[in-house]
Amino acid sequence: MFNFRSQLSHLYPTLYLGLVVSIAVSIFMGSGFIGSGISSVAQSTLATDLQPETLLNDIPLQAHPLPPILEARSNVDDEGDYFDRIESTPVGALVWSEFPVRVYITSETTSSSPAWDSAVAEAVAEWAVYFPLEIIDRPELADITIARKRPPPQRLPDGDIRARSALAQYELYVRQDETGTQAKLAHRFEITINPTQSGDYARSAVRHELGHALGIWGHSQLETDALYFSQTRTPPTISDRDLNTLKRIYEQPTRLGWWVARELSQPPRSLRHR
Repeated sequence: MFNFRSQLSHLYPTLYLGLVVSIAVSIFMGSGFIGSGISSVAQSTLATDLQPETLLNDIPLQAHPLPPILEARSNVDDEGDYFDRIESTPVGALVWSEFPVRVYITSETTSSSPAWDSAVAEAVAEWAVYFPLEIIDRPELADITIARKRPPPQRLPDGDIRARSALAQYELYVRQDETGTQAKLAHRFEITINPTQSGDYARSAVRHELGHALGIWGHSQLETDALYFSQTRTPPTISDRDLNTLKRIYEQPTRLGWWVARELSQPPRSLRHR
């Protein structure tokens, strides 16, 4: 059994054999406070019969080449970053290694509107200036799904229940190559936006949660950054500090996205943490 602790939250999650991790960062309704919640989601059956925990034993931490857009970007050094506030994960950096990253936008309510769809697409386009993103119309191919639905509520330390206005969560899964001789650890994100959000607030929520989905697994302490930990009356746009932080994250090692040779009939081993 593999245990880890999230510094983004007062909750203490456990990753069990046969489960994938789903970690959420959300904006609470009412208080304007951006917090985090953590849960586990059952792993769907895969053709490889390999669990993510098994590959975690076999893949060393390594750094991928930077996405070309980030590599070409010069850091605005006098603006700094908030890399020291990025949360660690069992897989290392939550980075993508195949581009463009594919985004699917959907609505699970009957009240979807062109204005809401436009706000979401605009937030995606803002990040696409700095990171290779593509909006697609096939949900089964999506790396990131943005859905208009009510996120699950979260229980606070004092026992109160708070509604979320937005939520970003990821899950780990195993991909197999066409020959069936290699496998890689992969991840996918789901962003859920409360139907009560609209206009600038919906755009701001997507901008913030999409920053998490691109790899910024933490919050800024400055309200001029898109990943600021709290909602503001005037939502900030993507800042140089956001981009400096994102670039530093993509320079970090990860276990995601590396092909490893596997004997697929080999039973999974217990996951151990040292």
